[in-house]
Amino acid sequence: MTLTHYVVLASIIFAIGAITVLVRRSAVISLMGVELMLNSANLVFVTFANVTGSLEGQIMAFFVMVVAAAEVVVGLAIIVSIFRARRTTSLDDVALLKN
Repeated sequence: MTLTHYVVLASIIFAIGAITVLVRRSAVISLMGVELMLNSANLVFVTFANVTGSLEGQIMAFFVMVVAAAEVVVGLAIIVSIFRARRTTSLDDVALLKN
């Protein structure tokens, strides 16, 4: 595969993740969309690191994976606490965080 194939694949994955975040109402599904977007960024980082022959892109992808893992832990903790209080994970009920 060439560079163009990887970039097109990453943009398709990013678009699927963005559409998922914008369309779906479940917080868990929205987090999965964010993870898709982060993984598409990782694909681009690793692709360009491979093309240029440097390790900076792979190191950046590693840090993105660390941030993604932390985001999942915090996000799921918030979702579980909202689910315990309201018995729903719908993003329409986000106004309950103001109380």
